[in-house]
Formats: sequence, structure tokens, C-alpha cells
Amino acid sequence: MAIKQKPNPASPEQHRLVLASASPRRRLLLKQIGIEPDDIIATEINETARPGEKAEHLALRLAIEKAKAVKAKAGLILAADTLVVAGKRILGKAQSAEEAVMFLTLLSGRRHRVISAIALSLPDGTIRSKTVTTIVGFKRLSMEEKTAYVNCGEWQDKAGGYAIQGMAESFIKFIHGSYSNVVGLPLKETSGLLQSAGYPVLERWSAHS
Repeated sequence: MAIKQKPNPASPEQHRLVLASASPRRRLLLKQIGIEPDDIIATEINETARPGEKAEHLALRLAIEKAKAVKAKAGLILAADTLVVAGKRILGKAQSAEEAVMFLTLLSGRRHRVISAIALSLPDGTIRSKTVTTIVGFKRLSMEEKTAYVNCGEWQDKAGGYAIQGMAESFIKFIHGSYSNVVGLPLKETSGLLQSAGYPVLERWSAHS
């Protein structure tokens, strides 16, 4: 009878996690599954799309560039990028209240895609990645609703000019796919990547309880 060998325990480096993002939403999402990054190192990169670059390719490229830009001594480096796409138009973070109203007008009464790419840099420099798409449908918004939402300030620093975990949830007609992806980090895929790299996700659950 063949005896299954136990997998080698993960190295200390694989127990250390650096989050390459200053987003409080991503920290809260990780905490939701019992994970507290050992360090947070945000990086500034050029997020401009290249000519003809598709949204999926852009999100993945930016996530990988963020992971590579972190100069950590050791450990796993987790980075992510989230885009909102209406038709063929990529909606980044609105730069003004006027632009936020324009984004909401584009999203009103139609479906759009929320694309998140996650990149995990391993201690040996290898990068594992995953791209996740969620379809979100908005109800038709009145000018009063758009104005009130923009006035509340929740649109700031949000891709597409809205936060599904806030008051904008009242705009949602349907959602197909990962909810956490729309917030900013698809938890199922993130957990899977971390586990595949030897990070003790399940042990963190026990410690968190």
C-alpha cells in the first residue's frame, strides 16, 4: 500500500504577506477571511492604458507591475487592480464630481463589467495571477439620485465612481459573479492563490476565531 507523504511545511517566507495596496477596502476584505498582512507597501505606477489594450490585459498588467514595484525583504507580495468597463470604455477613478456624474450616467440602466486582476509574487520572483469578471446591472438613475450620490462623496477613489458596499448598493438591479470582486478583491481566487503558494490561510481562520 502506498503511503502518501505529507507536504513539506511552508517556509517562514511563505508565512509572511505584504499587501501592495493602501486600499482600506482590500484590507477589510482580507480580514474577512482571517488574513492580516504583515506589511502594507503601496506603490505609485503609471496606470494609463496602452493603445488598443483590452481591459483584462490592463488590469492584469497593472496588478503585476504593482507586485514587482514592491521592494520587500521577504515574503509573498499580493497586489490587485480593479476596473469598471461600460461597453468598451474603461472607467477609472473619477477625478471630479462632474466626471462621477458622467460615469453614473454611463452606468445607468445598463449592465457593466467589473474586472479585477490579482498578482501574487513569490519569494523566488515567480508571479502567479488570476483575472475575475463580475457582471453588474444598474437600475435607471434619476438626475436627483446621481446628484445626491455624488454629493455624499462616496464616489471618491472608487473605480467607476461608485462603491457597491455603500449607498450605491441601492442602484444594483442584479449581479452575476463575485460580490467581493466588485468591492475590490475576489476572495475565492485570492484565497486559492495564497494557499497554492503555501500561505497558511486555513490556519489563519483558526487564529481569527
